[in-house]
Order: sequence, then structure tokens, then C-alpha cells
Amino acid sequence: MTLFTRYTAHVDAALDALTAAGTLPAGLDRRNVTVEPPRDATHGDLATNAAMVLAKPAGTNPRQLAEALATELRALDEVAAVTVAGPGFINMTLHDDVWRREIDAIHAAGADYGRSDGGTGVRVNIEYVSANPTGPMHMGHCRGAVVGDALASLLEFAGNTVIREYYVNDAGGQVDVLARSAHLRYREALGQDVGAIPEGLYPGDYLVPVGQALAQEFGDRYAAAPEEEWLALFRTRAVAAMLTLIKDDLALLGIHHDVFSSEAELQAAKKPEAAEAVLRARDLIYDGVLEAPKGETPEDWEPVELPLFRSTKFGDDQDRPIRKSNGSWTYFGADMAYHYQKAAGADQLIDIWGADHAGTVKRIQAAVAALTEGKTRFDVKLVQMVRLLRGGEPVKMSKRAGNFVTLADVVREVGKDVVRFTMLTRRSDAQMDFDFAKVVEASKENPVFYVQYAHARVHSLHRRAAEAGISADGANLSRLDTQELALVKLAAQFPRVVETAAAAREPHRIAFYLYDLAAEFHAQWNVGNDKPERRFLVPDDHGVTAARLSLAAAIGRIIRNGLSIMGVEAVTEMH
Repeated sequence: MTLFTRYTAHVDAALDALTAAGTLPAGLDRRNVTVEPPRDATHGDLATNAAMVLAKPAGTNPRQLAEALATELRALDEVAAVTVAGPGFINMTLHDDVWRREIDAIHAAGADYGRSDGGTGVRVNIEYVSANPTGPMHMGHCRGAVVGDALASLLEFAGNTVIREYYVNDAGGQVDVLARSAHLRYREALGQDVGAIPEGLYPGDYLVPVGQALAQEFGDRYAAAPEEEWLALFRTRAVAAMLTLIKDDLALLGIHHDVFSSEAELQAAKKPEAAEAVLRARDLIYDGVLEAPKGETPEDWEPVELPLFRSTKFGDDQDRPIRKSNGSWTYFGADMAYHYQKAAGADQLIDIWGADHAGTVKRIQAAVAALTEGKTRFDVKLVQMVRLLRGGEPVKMSKRAGNFVTLADVVREVGKDVVRFTMLTRRSDAQMDFDFAKVVEASKENPVFYVQYAHARVHSLHRRAAEAGISADGANLSRLDTQELALVKLAAQFPRVVETAAAAREPHRIAFYLYDLAAEFHAQWNVGNDKPERRFLVPDDHGVTAARLSLAAAIGRIIRNGLSIMGVEAVTEMH
């Protein structure tokens, strides 16, 4: 039990006492009651909104309820003071020993400090990346890949069982284009002069090895054969080669999916037909004619009867066709069935999408709500594009990749950890600049450096202390003063940050928190530059040094735990 959950329980017990005494009516909904750090640290250590939330349904004055609740909380041994502020906010100040014991709690829990069991028993499917299998990963895919993978780790740390899934779009026209592009490279590998890559085919050099492998396997059997003889075969071979390339690229970022689901296999298994049958049985699909698109004249518009999903019943602005006029599935129709398939194996679904897909969010949320009868929580996290810069100037594209910057090239230049951390330094729905010069800069303005430098300082401190014969073992933490305990108070927020970040599906909150923690640690470290007695290592005072070593080790542990959620390895030296 973390400090915040412990005090949530204390507030709950105090409310029970007031209910038993008749001050509060029984059966009040307490779900919106919170215990959190006050916005202003001078107000205390913890604050609760209990009186503000419960006063109205209880039919009482919030200030009077707050005073009654404060009286109950003052009886707690760990509480030094309780005050009521404004219309009824309650602030608590804890005894210093509570924070000293929190250092011991951090050491005792180790790699599990901050871990929660709040998601226990809940299976969450996170689908992310899902790039078309037509080429290597580029930086347009990178941010969504990192956000999805970090969110998966965050939810696991919060107790959920997580399925990491990649949807392979191998049933659309783009994979036929891939097959034709591979056939061109196949002919090239056989020695034919294919000239310039024709418009409409994939130009990247990454298809050269695919063509060579096909030439080695089949010789010239399909060099002059009609397309219908080789298209399906070359499509299968090329998609398999691209998936190998994609998996290798993602592995450079430390990303490994549990499941790769094929759109072609989904359709072959008649999953869209099954989803349609379910919705027709619930009168949520009907055969109708869509209105003409805005701007179309009657002469330009040919009304066609199509099977339409009643997505307007779920908040969408129009009903959506699930099949085209030729009877094939629309992208939405296939996607609807895919989400139904995912929902069969999970309690909650999360999709990580590029911001350019924002217009289709409502319809797929409507489909999931309809197919699962509202029982499956479904979130779509939109990720904005990343602008690549070098010293403020746009980065030139890669010829090998076919006019885009590959993820592999970026990772090889700056490293996996720099890429992953940087992608989490802003909200996913905010635009981002990735400047090759700035992400490796040794400055406070570079969060990657600043957090890693804090961890490296902790490691260096312990090495120098060991050389001086000083250990944190058996440290007397009463030697830590108010200024140092302020750092502990921030450290103790880590479990709460994990819980709130997981609930909000926002892994960037971990990066933000680690930056704040590192900033506070560096600030206390820098005080020692002017005041030798405030240094973490004081050679002639082993007692205070041992206490500060224990504090620093706790900070290092939390940084490691946070970075681990982000998929970043904590460094012990800065180069």
C-alpha cells in the first residue's frame, strides 16, 4: 500500500466514523474523493476534496463537513496538523518520520516501488504501429510505436495483463503495388534493364534484396509470365519480407509485439460476415442509400443501395457503409470486424493512431460499442507527426528508403534510449520537433540528458563514498532535514503518478515526473557547490553522508523504475 492509498483509506475510515455518528447519511458515492499533494506545498503534504465532493449530496455545508472530517483526521498518529482552507478543502501535514520511513519503503520495494495491483484481472489489448507492410519503418511511425510500447509497459506496471498487437494491412491495393514493385526488382535481379522505377510503384532500394531472393528461388519462371500467375505468390513473399524488415526495425527500439493479426486472414475466416450478422440481429445494420456528398450535383451522384451501420445511434454524424458497391468490404467494415475479434480476447482496447485518422475515430468507437454492447472500454490515442531537424534545419530524405527518413538510421545515430525518451517528452497529441543536435545536447533543456545525469550522479556518489569507506547501511535518517525531506515528498508521489498516468493512458506523465524529480535532485546537489556542509558526500561526517546516500539511492531507484516503464536504460556514466 502506497502512502497515498494509505491516506485515502484513512479518509475513508474518517468518513465511515462520521456516517456512524449520523453526521453523514449512509450510501454516499465516494468515487470522486481524492487524496493528492496540494498545489501549493506550503499548505501541507496531502489534501483531500472529500468535504467539497460530499457536502451537496449529504445536504450539508462543505466547510462544516470539512471541520468535522478534520477533527477525525487529527487523531491519526502520523498527522502533525490538519487545516481547512477556503470553502472546504482539507490540508494535512505529516510528521517528518513518515517521510523518512518512505525512504525505507522505496528500498524495500526496489524495482516494484510504484507498482500497482489496480489493473489486476483486466486484460488490455493495445494495437500500435500497424504500418502498411510495404517498406521499412520511418520516423512517421516512430512516435506511435514508442507511445504504444510505453503505454503497454505502464499498464503492466499498474497490474494489467497486456496484449501488444500489430494489425497487418495485407488485403488492400497497396500490397498488390508491393508485389508489382517486387516483380520489377525480381526482373532486375535476373539481369534485365528495368530503367527508372515507374510512377506508382515503391521506389526504395529496400526491395532489391527481395527481388534477388525471388530470382534465386524461382529463376526466370515468372519473368515474362502474366500478372495473374505471380501476383498472389509475390504478394505473399514480399509481405513476409517486409514484416521481417519491420520487426527488425522495431527491435532496434526494443519493441516486440505479442500478436501480428492479418487482415487477409481475417477476411478469409469470414470475420466481417460474422460481425455483420451480429449487428443485423440487433437491427444496427440496414440496407439504404447514402446522401450525396457535399458539393456533388445530382448529375454527378449515382445513389447505390449499400449495407449501412447505424453509427448515428452512437454519436457519429452519419451512418457508415460496411461494403462497397461491388460487394467488397470497406476499410471500416473490415476494421469493425477486426475490433470485434480483439474484443473477444480482452476487457479493454486501446488503438494508437496517427492524427490524420482523427476523422474515423467516432465511427470505430460506435462499432465497438455496438458489437460489445458497451461492455468493452475502448480508447483511441492520437499521435501527432514529428518534424525532423538538424540544427534547426529540416533533414534531407533517404534515397534508399524511397524519400523518407528511416527509423533505423535515426536509432543508429542517436541511440534507442534517446529516441524513446524524446518521443515521450510531450503529450502525444501535441506536435513535436526532433532535432538531432538538441536531443544529444548536455543541458538542462534536454530532458533526456537531465534525467540520465541525475542517475549517473547517484551512481558516481556511491562509488566515491565507497572509496571513502562510507556506506548507507544502517543510516540514521533523522539526520535528513526539512530541505532534504522535500525531495522525499516528491519521490513518494511516484506510485500515484503511475496510477494516474495509467488511468489517463498517458505515458508522457512518467517522463514529466522524472524531469521534475531530477530537477529537484540537481537543485539540492548544486547547493553543495557553495555550501560544503550541504554536499551529499561530507567526508568528515559519516552519519549525515550515510543518510544522504540512502536518500540518493532512493532517488536513483525511482529514476530506474520510471525509465524502465519508458523502455529506457538508466546510465551510470555520462559520455
